[in-house]
Amino acid sequence: MNLHIQQAGNITTITINRPQALNALNKEVLEELAEFFNTNRHNNAIRGIIVTGEGEKAFVAGADIKELSALSQEEALVLSQKGHQLFKSIEDFPKPVLALVNGFALGGGCELAMACHMRIATENAKFGLPEVNLGLIPGYGGTQRLTQLVGRPKALELAMTGDMLPAKEAKELGLVNHVVATKQEGLDMATKMLSKIAQKAPLAISELIKSVNAGFGFEKAGYQAEAASFAHLFTTKDFVEGTSAFMEKRAPNFTGQ
Repeated sequence: MNLHIQQAGNITTITINRPQALNALNKEVLEELAEFFNTNRHNNAIRGIIVTGEGEKAFVAGADIKELSALSQEEALVLSQKGHQLFKSIEDFPKPVLALVNGFALGGGCELAMACHMRIATENAKFGLPEVNLGLIPGYGGTQRLTQLVGRPKALELAMTGDMLPAKEAKELGLVNHVVATKQEGLDMATKMLSKIAQKAPLAISELIKSVNAGFGFEKAGYQAEAASFAHLFTTKDFVEGTSAFMEKRAPNFTGQ
C-alpha cells in the first residue's frame, strides 16, 4: 500500500507514503486514492479528511516521469481523464478535504492539493506546475484549478515559466489558506479546523460544497481541452527530449517539433 490511512475520532488522515520517490504519484497511488474516495463517500464515520505526504521534504513532488515517458497518445488521454475523474471525486467529496502541504507540491502534487477544499502549507512548502519543462502541460485539472484560484495572468505565468511558488506567496495569491512553521503545527491546525466543521450540520456542509463547486463545472470545455492537449504533446519530439533530459539530469534542448 502506498497510502497510510489513520482514523482519529471522525477525522481521517491519508498520508502518501513513497518518501523514496518524494511521494510521486504513480499508477498505484492514483488507484488507491480513487478507491478510498469512492468507497468512503457515504461513510458517516468520517467527518473530515487530511491529505499529506510522508516526511518533511515533499507533499507530492509530481508524477512518476518514468511511467509517463512510456505512454502513447491514447494512453496519455486515458491517464488525464482518469486524473480528472479522481480529482473531481475529491473536489466533490461531501465532507471537507484539507491538504496539509509539506515541502514540494509540484505537478500532479500541486493539482492534488488544489483539488482539496482547503490548503495549509508549511513554511518550506513550494507549489508549482513544471510540466512545461518536460514538453507537457498539466493533465490533472491544473490549468483549470490554478486559474480559478489565482486568476488567469498569474496562472499563465506560473504554468509557462514552471517556476515554484513559496508558501508565503501562495497564501498572498489565495492558493493557500494558512502557512505554519512545522508539519506538526499544520496537523494540529487542520485537526482543529476539521473538528470545528464536524460540529456543524453534515447535510449543510455537503450542500455547501456542492453549491460552491457548481460555479466551476467539470463539464466546462476547459477540462476536455486540457486532456486533449496533454495527450497530443505525447506525440512530439519535445516530449521525448524533455523526459529524457529529466531522467538524465540535464537541461532539455527543445526544438518545437
